[in-house]
Amino acid sequence: MRELKYYIACSVDGFIAHKDGSFEGFLQEGEHITDLLESFPETFPVHFRDALGIHPENKCFDVVLMGRKTYEVGLNVGITNPYPHMKQYVFSRSMKESPERNVELVSEDAVALVKSLKNQTGKDIWICGGADLATTLFAEKLIDKLILKVNPFLMGSGIPLFREAIAQTDLELTDSKIYANGVLVLHYRVII
Repeated sequence: MRELKYYIACSVDGFIAHKDGSFEGFLQEGEHITDLLESFPETFPVHFRDALGIHPENKCFDVVLMGRKTYEVGLNVGITNPYPHMKQYVFSRSMKESPERNVELVSEDAVALVKSLKNQTGKDIWICGGADLATTLFAEKLIDKLILKVNPFLMGSGIPLFREAIAQTDLELTDSKIYANGVLVLHYRVII
């Protein structure tokens, strides 16, 4: 069975973006980028891959899930198809249609879709953003692993990893790496 992994950058105090959706404070350069590009090349959006002139094969994921606000970060700068090398789903109750034929809009029953995706063959499934979506899927015990790219700053307020309170849950640390610039990458298995 495919695993659902919440792979995301956050501040030390657990925020994934500022309240306006911006990412100021997250380190965009350094050895962690080179390392993550090697480990998770498919998680870099197409405009980043094009700028670097690289198009490596997917190593971990072939499906990406994102909330509307996460998708709109790229959409607001003209990026309608951020991950053309993966099957893309955007979860929204307010969008009426997808601006891109390669991006499937999901407005109902996220849980049923994710259960179906997990039972299909293929690489793992990546939640790249969406605190509401992550909260819903975590509550249904569908998230198998958390991979946190903890950046060395305190945001103070913003969009948290999970939008609402979740049940206390044990995690098993399965891997970690500390980079010289202070970025810490933590791999956790969710213990159900």
